[in-house]
Amino acid sequence: MSIVSQALVFATEHHQHQHRKGTKIPYMAHLLNVCKLLAERECSDEVLAAALLHDVVEDTDVTIEEVEEKFGKHVAEIVRGATELDKLEKKTIEKESSWQARKEHTIHFLQHEATTDQLLVSCADKLDNIRAIAYDHQRIGEAIWKRFNASKEQQAWYYSSIAGIAKEKGKSNSILAELAAEMQVLVKKVF
Repeated sequence: MSIVSQALVFATEHHQHQHRKGTKIPYMAHLLNVCKLLAERECSDEVLAAALLHDVVEDTDVTIEEVEEKFGKHVAEIVRGATELDKLEKKTIEKESSWQARKEHTIHFLQHEATTDQLLVSCADKLDNIRAIAYDHQRIGEAIWKRFNASKEQQAWYYSSIAGIAKEKGKSNSILAELAAEMQVLVKKVF
């Protein structure tokens, strides 16, 4: 079985009872969308596997060590780059950082430390998220913001920041440039 197929089975097993926030959409749809965005751009199998696994450490009881053991160091490093620090360290909810602090850390990481493969998965993830937000915003309007732990203004700041990073990094990577262009259009549309 290919590494992508193995990642699909593993992700399905661990995310099987989860749904997209505020919907009945199985969470796997998001993971498949992120993978599809990168597969359409002919990214490596390791990047595609990481796309399917990018939330497994953040949203399940799987550890980064388990990901490395099953899928190798490179896939684990990409997943690590897509995982918020407090989730990576499996801190309890009482010790978790504020939404703002976690997002500031993510922005700093993407701007200054992320590898190209980490950027690809993170940007494809955020693009699928903003696509879902744009779709639901069109359907239900401003009520969408009740789903989130952060305000519309905070979400606008976060997605605008990510789109800006993707645009800047896209100057040397055509895939990032494509993801950034769509993200910027959707950010303007939604916010």
